[in-house]
Amino acid sequence: MKTYPLEDVDQLPVWRRPIAYLVLTAIALPLAFATWSALLNNFVIEVAQFDGADIGMLHSVREIPGFLAVGVIAVLLFVREQVLAMVSLILLGVSTAVTAHFPSLGGILTITFLSSVGFHYFETVNQSLQLQWLSKERAPKILGILGAVGSAATLVAYGLIVLLWEPLALTYNIVFLLSGGSCALIALYCMFGFPQFENKVVQRREVVLRKRYWLYYALEFFAGARRQIFVVFAGFMLVERFGFDVHEVTGLFMINLVANIALSPMFGGLVARFGERRMLLIEYTGLVLVFLAYGGIYFFNWGVLLAMVLYVVDHMLFALKLALKTYFQKIADPSDIAPTAAVAFTINHIAAVFLPILLGLLWVVSPAAVFFAAAGIACGSFLLALLIPRHPTPGYETVFSGRDLAVAE
Repeated sequence: MKTYPLEDVDQLPVWRRPIAYLVLTAIALPLAFATWSALLNNFVIEVAQFDGADIGMLHSVREIPGFLAVGVIAVLLFVREQVLAMVSLILLGVSTAVTAHFPSLGGILTITFLSSVGFHYFETVNQSLQLQWLSKERAPKILGILGAVGSAATLVAYGLIVLLWEPLALTYNIVFLLSGGSCALIALYCMFGFPQFENKVVQRREVVLRKRYWLYYALEFFAGARRQIFVVFAGFMLVERFGFDVHEVTGLFMINLVANIALSPMFGGLVARFGERRMLLIEYTGLVLVFLAYGGIYFFNWGVLLAMVLYVVDHMLFALKLALKTYFQKIADPSDIAPTAAVAFTINHIAAVFLPILLGLLWVVSPAAVFFAAAGIACGSFLLALLIPRHPTPGYETVFSGRDLAVAE
């Protein structure tokens, strides 16, 4: 495959530049993963008769490849980052496309594991490419725009599900096939339609663990823990407690997407203006309140309208996760970006491997306790975010670091 210097990309047509590549992949990923997420709870309950323990096991299996994302470093010894990204995206698309052909517990666990390998390896490499290709000044705004683009693509897919599910008597097989197939086709185009962009900074090809990144690692760990509780149990609550159908769950997802299209670019601008510390504190404060209110739905028997509002607010707050990416970009050695992205994904998924199955068992006893635990995790994230400096740089990664310190290894 032809390589092209990253510093000369302005000479390429707009549709062959790195930004175009990032936009297309931002469209492809949610076509497969978000559609799978929208249908999952109904699919496993209606087809495979899952209960809370089963759904917890499924998500624990799904997160194993994320825990093993550090293996990306070994793969990159033999494969370029862009190639690995596209192969992973194709695996995600194909696995999603055939999901409905495996309706048993064992089949769903197996195909979910394969799609998860594709998802997590793509996300790991894609985050690395974003931070390498975008300047520190432009990164927050561009990442916000990419989030909006992905939401817009998903909105189209969800809109078709809501409008056509009942009139055309759509099946899980048809929707999985179309969404996963579209993802794989876009990935194939990106693989052969773009040059391999060559960066002057050579990425390290070994595991990188640095003391000065400790706060970033800790924030990633807490982020992974609380994200799992939302991903696994918030949607499951809507189906199990309030009896949401496929088109109703998807309609709620669409509200989230419209909010993300409007808010993601704005959040990127706010991060650029006010800094990562302030925006992350806002995110974590909101998450504490949301998770406490989730628990209140069970503790005080609050109604479905509040559950829907909380689900939308919860999803909106997660759009601020871009601030964690740009925080790392500001403190990182440029050659550390690829290996640290892999290490961070593994750290992010340490809790994700065991929390879903443990909390799935707790869910059977007390769903409210699951959400109260999530509120405690969000409190931990808030306390850690207080340690982020207003203007983080290498050597000034936390409020305990001196601005004039040499970069510690």
